Amino acid sequence: MAYSDFKLKELVKQFDLTLNENQDLFGGTPEVEPSETLKFWLIENSALATDINTEKARSELIIAPILLEVRRQLNYQIGLFSGSEFNVAPEKGLNGTCDFLLTGGKKERVKFTFRYILLFICAFLPYRIKSC
Repeated sequence: MAYSDFKLKELVKQFDLTLNENQDLFGGTPEVEPSETLKFWLIENSALATDINTEKARSELIIAPILLEVRRQLNYQIGLFSGSEFNVAPEKGLNGTCDFLLTGGKKERVKFTFRYILLFICAFLPYRIKSC
């Protein structure tokens, strides 16, 4: 089963997870000013991504530049993987290709063994960007 096929309700049950929606994980994190390059890129391309209105366009024109900015602002101390196969536990359905992975460490080799994942993004849901 692909990661994007999972539903939250199924995940909670299958992996005996507990949801805590009352905790603000990033509340203490200071805001960071985006670079002029990122601002320009998003202004330049968000309309195009909205017009194309596909997951691929949003991924390439909006999400990837933001993740590259995060990596740059963290002084390249994290790894960024795109389109990597990430088969954690195929017997439990945890297998497939991830849109993006942010990892601890700088290496970007596809055959890299992940020590830990900082952020796991398997699918950018087709939200209507125009409504934001």
